Amino acid sequence: MTKVSVKHEIMVVANPDELSLRAADEFVRLAGEATQAREFFTVVLSGGSTPQGLYKMLARDQYRERIPWSRVCLFWGDERCVSPDHPTSNYHMARESLLDKVPIPEENVHRMPAEQEDHDCAAAGYEQTIKAFFHLKPKELPCFDLILLGMGEDGHTASLFPRTSALEETDRLVSANYVEKLGVYRLTLTVPVINQAANVMFLISGESKASIVREVLEDEYQPRRLPSQLVRPVNGRLLFIVDHTAAGKLTRI
Repeated sequence: MTKVSVKHEIMVVANPDELSLRAADEFVRLAGEATQAREFFTVVLSGGSTPQGLYKMLARDQYRERIPWSRVCLFWGDERCVSPDHPTSNYHMARESLLDKVPIPEENVHRMPAEQEDHDCAAAGYEQTIKAFFHLKPKELPCFDLILLGMGEDGHTASLFPRTSALEETDRLVSANYVEKLGVYRLTLTVPVINQAANVMFLISGESKASIVREVLEDEYQPRRLPSQLVRPVNGRLLFIVDHTAAGKLTRI
């Protein structure tokens, strides 16, 4: 096995609150840069408690008023196959934490329709939504301005779980990924889409993540076991914002 060799930045912060502040600062900066250069700022949201801290921060006056929400377009990196009002839905979490508290037009919010019974059809539908928004030609990939990601204790990111079929997907933008250990399907963006982004930002907090953060960033390249290692933007920036406890086992910072 080879060692991981990918250019990335690591920002270690004191605690989850500072993590949310730093991530919000990055969000505001990137929103400004994107909307100066083109019509929209395109963002892929993540589920999880750490990204939720960012969403709550963005809804505060100090950040909400600095973001051109009419020009922010939101997508999702993955979704559980539940209704959009289900407590475990990533969309539902973002709606409660952020969307209901900022003046973003409803037409700018592109949720994954994961509640459909036909999971492959749902994935194909969301792929068409992305293709239509970006006016993609056949085999073209979208370039999102910012993709937000978390990292599970097993090394998964989005719904790219260890040893699942979606890790091998190179033709589709969105996959209906069966996660055997959970006994469920999840919709997820595929690796090529994530790696085409201009900015990819991992938000990771908590002592329980310390071992997996070290493995992903410093151990051998084993992407089937550690899917987060597959995140290697082609031309974009890769930033890890990690709180002190999650970074506790890193030896190279």
